[in-house]
Amino acid sequence: MLDVGEPLTRNASVAATELIRQAIIDGRLEPGRRLKEEELARELGISRTPVREALLMLQAEGLVDASPNRGATVRSHTAEGLDDLYQLRALLEGYAARRAAGRLTEQGLADLRASCGRFETLLEKEETELRELVRENMVFHEAILQGAGSGRLASMVRKVIELPLVYRSYIWYSPEQQRISGHYHQQITNALEARDAERAELVMKEHIFEARDHLLAHWRELESSE
Repeated sequence: MLDVGEPLTRNASVAATELIRQAIIDGRLEPGRRLKEEELARELGISRTPVREALLMLQAEGLVDASPNRGATVRSHTAEGLDDLYQLRALLEGYAARRAAGRLTEQGLADLRASCGRFETLLEKEETELRELVRENMVFHEAILQGAGSGRLASMVRKVIELPLVYRSYIWYSPEQQRISGHYHQQITNALEARDAERAELVMKEHIFEARDHLLAHWRELESSE
């Protein structure tokens, strides 16, 4: 489940948090999975105390749910809940793109172009690690948040975007859908370079709603098969 590698040498709770978070993000710990402190501690080779602290941190991030009866579990969602999350994300990131159109520096625009280039290179590779695409996608969206110049807005967006959902949507993307995602990045960057705030906001919303529709279609299939 958890690829620990060398024994944990850094602060144990921080290291445990990172390892468990990554396992949730890439799907090795699936939604609804119970997270048993003793089992995790054994796999990580540490005591239960830092594992307990890690689960509390992940609960604060919204990746883990905790209840008196079931203990800690990987957070799961309904289709309705996912739709709500993506509606909020579209509003917030659309507004971020609008703000960024008038605030991005030349270096910020160059960073976006570089991200688009790296994304395209990953798509052309015969074998690309999915997490590389997810990471580059997050780099692109983070650069726009930074360019928007609002710490409050960035904080709100980060609370709405849940990495496991981003990762899950990419798992279900066909190569063509991955290319469409890269095309959206290019179009958003073009609008930002043109300082066209209205178009930047519109294309960003389209990008997020396209991802939402794809994710919901597969999520409903999973719900109906259970």
